Amino acid sequence: MKNLTEIKGICPIIAAPFTDSGEVDYQSLENLTKQLIKGGCGAVTLFGIAGEYYKLTDVERERMAQVTINAAKEAGGKTIISVTDHSTEVAVRRAKYFEEAGADCLMLLPPFFLKPGAKYLYEHMKAIAEAVKIPIMAQYAPEQTGVAIPPETFCRLEKECPNMIYYKIECKPAGPYVTNLMKLTGGAMKIFVGNAGFQLIECMDRGAIGAMPGCSMYDVYLDIYNSYVNGNREKAVKLHNGLLPMLNHIRQNVEQIISFEKRILKRRGIIASDYCRAPSYDTDEYFDRLFDEFYKEMAENYGW
Repeated sequence: MKNLTEIKGICPIIAAPFTDSGEVDYQSLENLTKQLIKGGCGAVTLFGIAGEYYKLTDVERERMAQVTINAAKEAGGKTIISVTDHSTEVAVRRAKYFEEAGADCLMLLPPFFLKPGAKYLYEHMKAIAEAVKIPIMAQYAPEQTGVAIPPETFCRLEKECPNMIYYKIECKPAGPYVTNLMKLTGGAMKIFVGNAGFQLIECMDRGAIGAMPGCSMYDVYLDIYNSYVNGNREKAVKLHNGLLPMLNHIRQNVEQIISFEKRILKRRGIIASDYCRAPSYDTDEYFDRLFDEFYKEMAENYGW
């Protein structure tokens, strides 16, 4: 396949904005999408694990996809839409729908309910790649899914499917896995860092071309990434070190970072409400006080 869309850089996971009554806030979704694109992100990613996709109806997902795609195009940017269905047949239909809706790339979260074997995971991803013409990104998140995928499986897909060209790696530790993929493919893998960008510097040292963190602090990640690719690794490391205390505090489980991502987005005036659909995360007074300390410092540094 020729002329496939090139994606690199910081491609954050869009938080699902809700109203205070728990309905999808499509206006905030549009505002958030345009802010991320105009702010310099390489693309926006919808329905990531941190985007509460598992709390949405099919009707909501379809409308959210269209709103995000339209808003990104208006802002001159690209969209990555995640296919999360556990049935191969349903996932293929979903992939075709997103392609027809105008997505620039699809991200695949391989099925994990009841832990299908390697053969089925491979066949699932290949079927989707063969059903569409736009680029595909495979997501490897064994901590969340409980499903391990050997790097050889991704390498086989990379060779057999011309549009299976991107890989989001967020296993722990991610670095050795990234290096294995690069060695097995002679450096051909186009890898993005997940896991909130904790290992951003290390994985870029190992050959990654970007990251897919949460969206609330997108400008911080852009500052780190741009410093790195412009040859100032020392500055990138310093900036990354400044981000880590906040990440370490708010990302002790997935629902927790979802909650605090939205709190940051609301404080920054990007979305109207920080509501999370239940079940969610309950904080306490001390945790909130420490978050406020970290937030104040970052807000002063970045003019939030």
